[in-house]
This record gives sequence, C-alpha cells and structure tokens, in this order.
Amino acid sequence: MKKIGFDNDAYIRRQSEEIVKRIEKFGGKLYLEFGGKLFDDYHASRVLPGFEPDSKLRMLRMISDHAEIIIAISAVDIEKNKVRGDLGITYDTDVMRLIDIFRSFNLYVGSVVITQFSGQPAAETFKTKMERLGMPVYLHYPIEGYPTNVERIVSEEGYGRNQYIETSRPLVVVTAPGPGSGKMATCLSQLYHENKRGIKAGYAKFETFPIWNIPLKHPVNLAYEAATADLNDVNMIDHYHLEAYGVTTVNYNRDIEIFPVLKAIFKRIYGECPYQSPTDMGVNMAGYCIVDDEAVCEASCQEIIRRYYKALADERKGAGTEEAVNKIELLMQERGISLDARPVIAAALQREKEVDGPAMAIELPDGRIVTGKTSELMGPASAALLNAVKALEGIERPVHFISPAAIAPIQRLKTDLLGGKNPRLHSDEVLIALSMSASTDKNAERAFVRLSDLRGCEAHSTVLLSSVDEDIYRRLGINLTCEPKYQVKRLFHR
Repeated sequence: MKKIGFDNDAYIRRQSEEIVKRIEKFGGKLYLEFGGKLFDDYHASRVLPGFEPDSKLRMLRMISDHAEIIIAISAVDIEKNKVRGDLGITYDTDVMRLIDIFRSFNLYVGSVVITQFSGQPAAETFKTKMERLGMPVYLHYPIEGYPTNVERIVSEEGYGRNQYIETSRPLVVVTAPGPGSGKMATCLSQLYHENKRGIKAGYAKFETFPIWNIPLKHPVNLAYEAATADLNDVNMIDHYHLEAYGVTTVNYNRDIEIFPVLKAIFKRIYGECPYQSPTDMGVNMAGYCIVDDEAVCEASCQEIIRRYYKALADERKGAGTEEAVNKIELLMQERGISLDARPVIAAALQREKEVDGPAMAIELPDGRIVTGKTSELMGPASAALLNAVKALEGIERPVHFISPAAIAPIQRLKTDLLGGKNPRLHSDEVLIALSMSASTDKNAERAFVRLSDLRGCEAHSTVLLSSVDEDIYRRLGINLTCEPKYQVKRLFHR
C-alpha cells in the first residue's frame, strides 16, 4: 500500500482560513487568481499522496457563501480550437464542463470573460451561445505594449476599455480551462475598475506549485518543472522575498520576472503596492500539510519518470519537442532518478521479449506485477486489466469469465458492420463484456467489483496505446506510461 504523505483535511482547513484572512486584509473584497486545475488536480494527488483531486473545490465550499467564480478564456484559444491534452476537449467546451461541475458543488459562477478579444468569429459565436444559456459574458481586449507599457495599461485606453465585470461577493475566484487564458490580467483590470468606483479591492494568487516553503530542489518542485517542461517554466529563489525579509522561498520564473510590472501597476492604481515579493502574493498552504516527506519524495520521483515518458510519447506523436525531453532528463540526472525505480517498465519489456509482441505490465497495490499480451481476442492493455482484477480477487489465470462467444459478436460489429480493421477488443469493450458477464458469472462479478482497487496503480506499455485505451486507464485512475513507439508502421494512428 502506498504511504500517505499529505494531510488533506488540514490543507482544506488551513487554506480556507488563509483566504479569509487575505479578504479581511483588503477590506472585504479579494480577486483570487486560481492557477493550475481547480477541480481535477491529479498532478497534485500523485506527488502529494493523500491530496484529493477535488480538494480546492471542497475548500471553496467551506466559504461558498462568500465566493463567486469568473471563468476566463482567451479568444485566441477559442479561435484555434485549443484542446485540453488531458481531457481531449476544446477550451470553450471545457468552460461549460467547469460551470456544471462548480454548480454541482453549489458554487456560484457569476460570469465568463473572453480575454484578448478582437472580433474573432468563433469567440463571437461562443459568446452568443453562452448568453443564450443564461451566462453573462464580458469582453476584455488586447492592450498595446502589454505587459511593459504600464502607463497605457493603467489608463482608459488600457484596462479602461475592458468591460467591468459585475460581482456581488467578497471573494471573486478567477479560473480558466488552461494556462495563458488571461486570469491575472482579468484580476488587475477589475482592480482598476473597482478603484474608479471607489471600491477597495485586493489581489492574491493561489497556485499549488512550486511549493514556496520547501527547498528549491525538493522532488515535489522538480516534478512541477517536469510537468511544465513544454512551457519552459523554471523554479527559482524569490530574490525579492529574500531581500525584503531575509527568508529563502521558491517561486517560478514567470512570476518573478513579471513582479516589477505588477508592482508598478499596483502603485499606479493605488499609489502603493501591498506586496514586497511574488511569494507575498500567494496564499498556498500546501507545504505546511506535508506529513511524510519520504513518501512525498518517492511519489514525486515517480511522477518525474512518468512525465519523462509522456514527453517522449508527445515527441513521437509530433505534439512535443526534444527540448522538453532533454529538460526532464537533466532533472532526473540532477536528482539521480533511474528508470529502475519504476518496476513495471522492466516487467513489460521482459514480457515483450518472451511473447515477441506488445505487452503491458500493471503493479498492484501490494507490489505484485501482472502482465498482458496481444492475442486474437484482445490487445495487451485489455488483457492486463483482466489479469489484474483476477489477481486481486485470487482467481487463477486459466479461468475465463468472458467467453469467446460473448466477444465474437463485438468483433463482428467492429469489423463487419463498422468497417474496422482491428478485431481485438479495446479496454472499454472488454469492460463492457465483463460487466455483462458479471450478471451470470460469479467469478466475473467478483472481478468486476475489484476494478476500483486499480486506482493509483502503475502501468507500462511497450507500445503507444490507442486514445480509447489511454482514456480508460485514466478514468480508472491507473498511472500509465508507454514506450515511444507504435505497434504498426504507418503514418496515420488513431
């Protein structure tokens, strides 16, 4: 069993208390920029074992009477149909998904703001669609010389052109489907407009990583660098904080580089800046809730390896760069992280040699490793899932609780009726067949209920999997890595 290294209950409590304090500091109105993922923060749950992916939402629920949410989305991203890599949906679609999720937690979503708007047709269509659904939409515009021309930014030709977003609660959380959506600019624009209306409002930033009060080279912070290798983020000592207080803290390059500009903007709006450093702006209490540093370090090193394989896979698919791969390799060398620390890699590669074909390995919660290979009925990802639940339930491998007679109709549907060329069952099809068998076969029923026990398990494939198989492993909560090679040699891969 994996050790718990993070006290999630303490985190939710301390984080909500800290945000309330920050609201009070600014006289009762705070714009809080939420960096990272607000709802499904699986990176945090992997590197901080014990952290729940919905912790931030649960924290907001504790102060929900005081909070409302603004979702920012860039018109440029809408026009480009930018896609969330982890979910495979466009940013504009994700805005609607997020609204539904927030409402399911009884959180109030006040509005959507489209940033960087300059008449993009797709953004206009999105605005109309949201307004017809009853959601207020505001427009913010590009500012010439942003972010360095402070005189123009803090003027009627800059923030003054933006539509003022009507808000009604003391805490205004500004979040977005992904990076580069204009969250900070939205907050600062609102400060400008609030000040014009004689309302004193403040700004703060809530971003889990890097964790400011643990060492610069701590594996948790290195894992953040690995996760953002494609963005070229670099963790740095916050020299502004060190100079102001004599205390060493960690931040990342973009916040440190932009701080002089932010300071100038604050001074132009209010006559003074309430912060001495980028670290001062943050309200992140995660570092105080690490209860087992060894467990957290081990989990973070595993995440760095996973990010390395993801970078390799992205490069192979043409969606990543060699530079990102090289950066993570350097992080691994710096920390002395070996691929041997991930046992499923060696197990999968060994199985591949034995069967002379694609293979998959899954490490169970008790440390046992099961494998799967390609057969006439299913691929290695599907076979490994069945073998894993069999092992968890203590069912001997020769037992077949999905009969070939049940699989055959699915194969005919795929090839004869739907025109597919691969008759083997993907993971989703195998799980459907298993659920159907569970109604008549006790072994199948026993195995079916153990699927939830695979959450948090590690898996490795010797080939790149289909998007369907990847999605099923993600939904099951299995941490998957793949060798950067395709099973077949061709140009088009689904």
